[in-house]
Amino acid sequence: MNASVAIQSLPEAKNDEELIRIVDQVIDYIKSTGLNYYVGPFETAIEGDYDELMDVVKECQHIAIRAGAPSVAAYIKVTYRPEGEVLTIEKKVTKHHQ
Repeated sequence: MNASVAIQSLPEAKNDEELIRIVDQVIDYIKSTGLNYYVGPFETAIEGDYDELMDVVKECQHIAIRAGAPSVAAYIKVTYRPEGEVLTIEKKVTKHHQ
């Protein structure tokens, strides 16, 4: 695993319920990828191959639009180490959830 991303999807929505419904569809897509992920209150972290993660980030925007958002913004954080491993989600957060 040479990369990790954190994505905060910000779809335009009429109300909080609509916002949650759209974000839930984005998260369902992330779950369906089979990649290791961690859902937090503001963003979702995903681990994997850099190119695959960039495709996932791109598709998250399409999912939000197909779910009914007229527009979507996103904050993306990327860690990439082409010649090695990045710190895993497990190493970063497990000690805080025991």
